[in-house]
Amino acid sequence: MPSLLTALDCGRHIHLIIGSNPLASARCAKSIEVGAKPKIIAPADADVHYVLAKRIEDGEVEWIQDGFKDDHLTTLGRDEVDNVVDAVFVTSGGKSALSTHISTLCRRKRIPVNVVDTPNLCTFTLLSTHSDGPLQIGITTSGKGCKLASRIRREIASYLPTNLGAAIERLGTVRRRIWEEDHKTYQADESTAEVEDDDPPAQRPTFNRLVSEDDHDAARTRRMRWLSQVCEYWSLKRLASITDADIDTILRSYTSSSDPVPSLGTSRRPEPQIILAGSGPGSPSLLTVATHRAIQTASVILADKLVPAPVLDLIPRRTPVHIARKFPGNAEAAQEELLSLGLEALRKGHTVLRLKQGDPYVYGRGAEEYAFFREKGYLPIVLPGITSALSAPLFAGIPATHRSVADQVLICTGTGRKGAAPDPPPYISTQTVVFLMALHRLSSLVDALTGAGASAEVTKSDREARHWPGETPCAVIERASCPDQRVIRSTLKHVCAAIEEEGSRPPGLLVVGWSCEVLTDLKGKGRWVVEDGFTGFDGIDPGLDNLKQLVNGPELDAASSEEPSSDLLALKPVLMHI
Repeated sequence: MPSLLTALDCGRHIHLIIGSNPLASARCAKSIEVGAKPKIIAPADADVHYVLAKRIEDGEVEWIQDGFKDDHLTTLGRDEVDNVVDAVFVTSGGKSALSTHISTLCRRKRIPVNVVDTPNLCTFTLLSTHSDGPLQIGITTSGKGCKLASRIRREIASYLPTNLGAAIERLGTVRRRIWEEDHKTYQADESTAEVEDDDPPAQRPTFNRLVSEDDHDAARTRRMRWLSQVCEYWSLKRLASITDADIDTILRSYTSSSDPVPSLGTSRRPEPQIILAGSGPGSPSLLTVATHRAIQTASVILADKLVPAPVLDLIPRRTPVHIARKFPGNAEAAQEELLSLGLEALRKGHTVLRLKQGDPYVYGRGAEEYAFFREKGYLPIVLPGITSALSAPLFAGIPATHRSVADQVLICTGTGRKGAAPDPPPYISTQTVVFLMALHRLSSLVDALTGAGASAEVTKSDREARHWPGETPCAVIERASCPDQRVIRSTLKHVCAAIEEEGSRPPGLLVVGWSCEVLTDLKGKGRWVVEDGFTGFDGIDPGLDNLKQLVNGPELDAASSEEPSSDLLALKPVLMHI
């Protein structure tokens, strides 16, 4: 069984360390680092590691010059816990009778114990830890391979941007300030309380529901919700670059939905241009070459909130980026803000990239934005994107069409203008229906599809002709094509319960129809099945960093003066074709 990973506050704890070898020295160092008081048990004539000897001399470690005795566990601890020690580390290995005895005694007294290289004698293991301020990342192999754990920890840490710990500190500050300011007027209650936990309950599907002006309970948490979405959707590189000035701007700007438009700078570029481009469903590998080029060459980028972080990571550091401030109740204001920002930048001569998730013309307001900029005298260039409506089912192993099963595909929205619920499509057994932007009102959508909320006046024949059977297979697909993709396979009868229990991981969509079971048989597997992760590009993806460098050459980095080799130049047409 997997272990329960926790972070313990060890301030003033007493750690008992059996031994005086180099490992005992390392255990003492770790105890001191986390604020505990280490005490070592070793005979007076023991060979003490030289670093440990220095710590003993400096008073950082207490040396009990004796062999281990059972009463050490209950006499050397803190007064406030009746002198019971807080943890025991045995550094001499598990093949001795003493190690087995200490482990048995600790288990009986419920004292956490760790015996080196002997997982069966341990009640806890130490993680290989990367620390950066408040950020700590721990890796464990459950005692199966400490060297491998260390390597995995180093590789994960190498992918993290620098200064991420400082950014977390700043975000924690703004979170606390928002909470305090919002609760000066409103008294905190359970419905608005923030979970003080690095592993909070799964986000409820109603988190992104529309907030009306009269909904004061939801409106008062608007800034906190926005901050949560910043942490969820911004790329780590962008989060790591947050400054104290950015924090002040956030606190000032996000008080209401009618904030002034921030300035985009004054540097002028010739021949202003507006580009509307789709970023695809999630993975940057699914960008078109044209959109990738636009990302690299635009002078200002206005991105939707749901544009995935790996795509945002492709944006050059020099390019200013504004991410849509779309949080509950602010969608219209956020859209107007983006249009104003784009128009302002165009009038200053910029090349503006309006970066959208999926395809600009599939529920992306692309045509509205096209008409807006055309009326202002700027004719947009529109670049298509792979829509999740068709690609997400594919990544979930669901063929949108299949002979003798599904001969038509319908793409619907689950949310109309101003949050209104659109009319559900009637039941057609050979149709696959994809609902976008529907998970936040999944329950009412399913009721409408199955007729659970139909009035008494509706006849049985009408209900059977129009409404979908509860046994119709369906799937909720979230973060399609990303490494953390999740697919919940169920039926209309049970899908709401599945989302309530499993939580929501936006962005996501709902696929309904008998095509959902063409390649997957759920019989005998319960009411729903959850599938985590996506590895569909393993073995064929050259890696975005390599792709950027090969396709674009040295112009990606102004600091680089190296010319690409003739071999790389020869590959360029092939990569452009890919």
